[in-house]
Amino acid sequence: MSKHKPSKKTKPLRSESWFGRHDRDALVHRSWMKNQGFPHDQFEGRPVIGICNTWSEVTPCNAHFRELAEHVRYGVLDAGGFPLEFPVMSLGEPVMRPTTMLFRNQVAMDVEESIRANPFDGVVLMMGCDKTTPALLMGAASCDLPTIGLSGGPMLNGRYRGETIGSGTHTWKFTEALKIGTMKLDDLPEAEACMSRSAGHCMTMGTASTMASMVEALGMGLPTNAAIPAVDSRRKVLARMAGRRIVEMVKEDLRMSRILTRQAFENAIMVNGAIGGSTNAVVHLIAIARRIGVDLTLADWDRLGREMPCLVNLMPSGEFLMEDFYYAGGLPVVVREMGRFLHRKALTVNGRTLWENCKDAVNYDERVITPLAKPFKPLGGIAVLRGNLAPQGAVLKPSAATPALMKHKGRAVVFEDIDDLHARIDDPKLDVKADDILVLKNCGPKGYPGFPEVGNFALPAKLLKQGVTDMVRISDARMSGTAYGTVVLHTAPEAAAGGPLALVQTGDVIELDVARRRLHLDVTSAELARRKAKWRPPAPHADRGWVKLFCETVNQADEGVDLDFLVGKSGAKVGRPSH
Repeated sequence: MSKHKPSKKTKPLRSESWFGRHDRDALVHRSWMKNQGFPHDQFEGRPVIGICNTWSEVTPCNAHFRELAEHVRYGVLDAGGFPLEFPVMSLGEPVMRPTTMLFRNQVAMDVEESIRANPFDGVVLMMGCDKTTPALLMGAASCDLPTIGLSGGPMLNGRYRGETIGSGTHTWKFTEALKIGTMKLDDLPEAEACMSRSAGHCMTMGTASTMASMVEALGMGLPTNAAIPAVDSRRKVLARMAGRRIVEMVKEDLRMSRILTRQAFENAIMVNGAIGGSTNAVVHLIAIARRIGVDLTLADWDRLGREMPCLVNLMPSGEFLMEDFYYAGGLPVVVREMGRFLHRKALTVNGRTLWENCKDAVNYDERVITPLAKPFKPLGGIAVLRGNLAPQGAVLKPSAATPALMKHKGRAVVFEDIDDLHARIDDPKLDVKADDILVLKNCGPKGYPGFPEVGNFALPAKLLKQGVTDMVRISDARMSGTAYGTVVLHTAPEAAAGGPLALVQTGDVIELDVARRRLHLDVTSAELARRKAKWRPPAPHADRGWVKLFCETVNQADEGVDLDFLVGKSGAKVGRPSH
């Protein structure tokens, strides 16, 4: 066996503190690792690449990651690196309760400490399902090593009885159809199978597809990362190329902090508007930015997204799905179309600028990706609302809302928490009319706990039967990126923290004016003060463990919902010897 000759390095590898010595500790490190069959030359000057894998059978979006990780491994070996795969907690959106968002920060801690404690010189982050992407980026950002994000890709398009259906989006539609009797319960098993027919995450422009797009727009993933279907062989090629590239990034010392600049985050916000991306990106990008040291705020989201048109005709805002988006040219086409808005010189993981990667992209289907001159919708950005009902801000996705409801004044119908909602929303005796505003409390970070995707709750059954398809809904919750409707979300401070939302009563009048970015409760300051004096916080959800720690230290929605003691970074300094 020929001995590998490492290329000339400008600085010592971090992994040499483990494997490059000749003392007792290095003997222990090498000897025990060799029981897996690694030859000795793997430990001699090769960059050690950690492959952070979120594979799990209870995370169906990431069900193909065992095979995908092997292709990353091949790429690392191709480039002369030493690949070592490691697991972290996996967050499966379709299965976990009460919400994966409760555990995003826990996974970020897992990633950060796993990277810092082990002999990695660079890392490939394998993520797909909604929260795995921000969790892995947050944890890795706090270490700031050379890092590449590799998304798992979307499922194939859903097809049900001749109709194109989208994961998530049609979940809500089927649920409403069952409520009003236009779909039979016996039809559901077939519809379920037709909607989820391959490995991969949601194929709508939901949170998973949005965050995969954000990885590419931020420069943290290779070009085409966002849209290649999970089961397409080109996703495997991309994985192999990521494995090759991370070895070169280590040699170049191209760290996350050189890529995740303010310009990169501003690009991502604008791209999110152009793709009609999920409101969840607001919380996640703010959290990632605060880890790397960029002061990103809701004001940035509103300023950069206010006039950004939506160019991508995908569910839930439009007609097509991610498979179609890829065939049309994917995110590079979107970047090329909106190039005049972007910071073109922003650096990406392949060593080229964002503009160099995308300037020659070709649009193969203008029905799916519309030209900037003829956008799919005039407004795609996230609207940030403020007023006495949301002094720290709330968000709304105009591209998924009903235009006629974007300016609306109505009577509040209040549900104190999710249990109250479930108990009364379909009661035929519920006092509710189509022009009322539905208000849901205590579903924020502290309140649920964990900030769940319940803000797009279904309309009252009796109104659905009357043909009502949308109403203004306000809550301190999130909503799935696959959902739609005139839904005000992330109201901050949340009700459980004593925010004004906690004081709303049925019969109060609320004014929504998206154009003016206004969310106002027509109740006097004196009356609100009187109500606040009587308000008492909800009982704690737990007296021990993660839930207790989360509720006691979590920041509000406008600050990214990170834990207060995790904001920032500690780098990847090699720790003291373990023996």
